[in-house]
Amino acid sequence: MKFSEIVGQNHLKKHLMNSVQSGRIPHAQLFIGPEGSGTLAMALAYAQYIICSNIGLENEGGSAACNLKFDHLQHPDLHFVYPVASNDDVKSNPVSDDFMSKWIEFLKESKYPSINDWYEAINIQKKQGNISVHEAASILKKLSLKSFEGGYKIMIVWMAEKMNTEASNKLLKLLEEPTDKTVFILIAEDEKAILQTILSRCQVLHFNALNEQEIIQGLIEMEACDEVDAYSIAKQAQGNYNKALKLRYNVTDEYPFDEWFVNWVRAAFRANKNARVVTELVKWSDEISAIGREKQKLFLNHCMEMFRQALLLNYNTAQLVYLKPKVENFKLENFAPFVNENNILEIYQEIEDAIYHIERNGNAKIILTDLSIKLTRLIHKKYASNWKLI
Repeated sequence: MKFSEIVGQNHLKKHLMNSVQSGRIPHAQLFIGPEGSGTLAMALAYAQYIICSNIGLENEGGSAACNLKFDHLQHPDLHFVYPVASNDDVKSNPVSDDFMSKWIEFLKESKYPSINDWYEAINIQKKQGNISVHEAASILKKLSLKSFEGGYKIMIVWMAEKMNTEASNKLLKLLEEPTDKTVFILIAEDEKAILQTILSRCQVLHFNALNEQEIIQGLIEMEACDEVDAYSIAKQAQGNYNKALKLRYNVTDEYPFDEWFVNWVRAAFRANKNARVVTELVKWSDEISAIGREKQKLFLNHCMEMFRQALLLNYNTAQLVYLKPKVENFKLENFAPFVNENNILEIYQEIEDAIYHIERNGNAKIILTDLSIKLTRLIHKKYASNWKLI
């Protein structure tokens, strides 16, 4: 992975290369950044720069054989840990090594993946993956051995916030007393979900979401995208290069999020004066509760964004609106007046609470039904009666 293949984050590239050139490589680093910001891509390029003894401002000039191994993600001193769960092939105590061949294929497809992309790749969409204490034992075993090529050993822990408490405590011992020439690169999206004891032992680097110009440049130079299309995609991607790539290659989600959202707000609007419509909300909750927790969280985040887009329209900032549901007979402009300063914060809070409880294995059907009933009240807070919801 070359640094030039990473979109944006130029200041972090320079910082990491300078740390290697000056011989000041921290034994534990934590890359924090939102999906699509390039944390995993940067970790791969940084690991290659260290292990292959590359020089200058690119992954070149070091061992040619080493760089070739990295090109195929097959270097014996590069180790990976990532969230997993049991599936049809791995029945119990799953660890990263059980899915290594799929992981290599997965990384070759994209260096900007999301956790949901990974769960789909290993067919655990309806489960929540984690990094278990069994994984921690595997890490201890691997890193207790000397490196194959006599240099550094690097362990990349992707989505480190998925470590359970037992795994975190075991890893903590390694971070406190690392073996010689061992580097940990932890990658996470949610800094608050990392144990404070882990945070205190890592050098933390924050990755910002990419700006529109960086995404446009990346799409044009690396994905052969037309300039007009690149501008439109960058607007919709909202700093997420993974989303930009999916839009570039028309990779659509298998679930109709827009349709579900529209059905939900329509039913919630009508249920305020017609109790029979509540049964529609219950059926809607049944449908959403069947898709798996990670997809449920993804859908609820999509709903939050739709409410935000409606609010922007309501306050005459249409130039900031980039997302409109493609559902027959539904216009976001007509829905916008029902989202205002009197209900938006409460709507956001209720959706965030629902995501919180779903993450903690609450009963999704009950959580979503409760959320729907609350929406029937919130959506009618100070709406203009002369507007018609279509």
